[in-house]
Amino acid sequence: MQQKKISIVGAGLVGSLLAIYLRKQGHDITVFERRHDLRKTDISVGKSINLALSDRGWKPLKEVGLEEELLKMIIPMKGRIMHDMAGQITFQSYGKEGQAINSISRGGLNALLLNKAEELGVQFIFDHKCVDVDLENTTLKLNNGKTDFEIESNLIFGTDGAFSAVRAAMQKQDRFTYSQSYIPHGYKELVIPATATGDFAIDKNGLHIWPRGEYMLIALPNLDGSFTVTLFLPFEGEGYAFDNLNSDDKILSFFREVFPDALEHMPTLLDDFRANPASSLVTVKSHPWIKNNTMLLGDAAHAVVPFYGQGMNCGFEDCFELNQTIEKFGDDWGTIFKEFNLFRPQNANAIADLALENFIEMRDKVADKNFLLRKKIEAHLNKLYPEKWIPQYSMVTFDDSISYSEAMAKGKKQRTIMDKVMSKPDVSANWASLDFESLISQLDEK
Repeated sequence: MQQKKISIVGAGLVGSLLAIYLRKQGHDITVFERRHDLRKTDISVGKSINLALSDRGWKPLKEVGLEEELLKMIIPMKGRIMHDMAGQITFQSYGKEGQAINSISRGGLNALLLNKAEELGVQFIFDHKCVDVDLENTTLKLNNGKTDFEIESNLIFGTDGAFSAVRAAMQKQDRFTYSQSYIPHGYKELVIPATATGDFAIDKNGLHIWPRGEYMLIALPNLDGSFTVTLFLPFEGEGYAFDNLNSDDKILSFFREVFPDALEHMPTLLDDFRANPASSLVTVKSHPWIKNNTMLLGDAAHAVVPFYGQGMNCGFEDCFELNQTIEKFGDDWGTIFKEFNLFRPQNANAIADLALENFIEMRDKVADKNFLLRKKIEAHLNKLYPEKWIPQYSMVTFDDSISYSEAMAKGKKQRTIMDKVMSKPDVSANWASLDFESLISQLDEK
């Protein structure tokens, strides 16, 4: 394979993994990052401290040789642990026996990827901001804090996040489609610390959710015994919102009323609430992801809200799928870019839409009796017909052989069937006597 000089803008999770893949293909890789080296300073303010790693993300990390290190960094979460207003707990399994999503430190994983890339010979240049991109001449315009300068490359990849400078250059081009939308809610990071003996204060093997309609709290475990707690709340409004939780009394009153069993484990709540910003949640869609010899990947191409836990996993799958396309077409980068752009954006758009749908499910439906019954019937269908009826969550999270767009289409058909089932009178009492074979046959109907 002919070696190319490749510049990557953005040394986050996706940029670092992409650098590993491209370096393994034999190319000369330089990654430019506007921030400091996260291994030497904390750059996590305003970003989620830990993430949920699932099969689509695990597969490429394993492929580049990081599985052994990953196993030391994760805490498996086997299902949702639901907390109602009275503090009663309900467990909802994510999948079959042995299936789990994995809580992992964002910074720890990013550092692992940076170290692996450097071992392979990738050069990282930090504190360098991308100012613009000359897409006709494949030239980066950078600023190092003192002066502007240019770097020419054979190929450029933009992995510089939801507010990408590389994408901003593409947006100036003809026939580039771009959309950006925010939900009314923001999020704020809080903490449930480890107990005095260093233990977990609550069950570590699940993703804890306190669903409250317009409000939601979730908690993911960390290796040190703590939990990263994320509060999702509207920015403004007549009810509880970030703009009116503006005093210690109001904050404490809110938690006492809405999340009482979480509050008892949050001694640093007030300090955390004041110290950590309320960050926004944006969905970005764009097309095409390519212009001449420049390509977008990860959040730069398709930022998604976090409610399916697939933002990182989707970005990692971008890298995996691109590498598969490179393996297929070799040095023909024109064909590589064209082929990748034909199928990948539709899958990113699908998970963006599914993530928004799942927000409603997580905050409103997971504690609803009819919703729980629906999930129970679907689980029974899956047990009877495991190859035919796969819950949409399982397709997205545990089956990387099914694309996001295919999972969305199949999930829509299953939802139509289940809507009819749930409309039957006395379904809660008689669900076990349903004609399950007939339900399965409806999957093949057009």
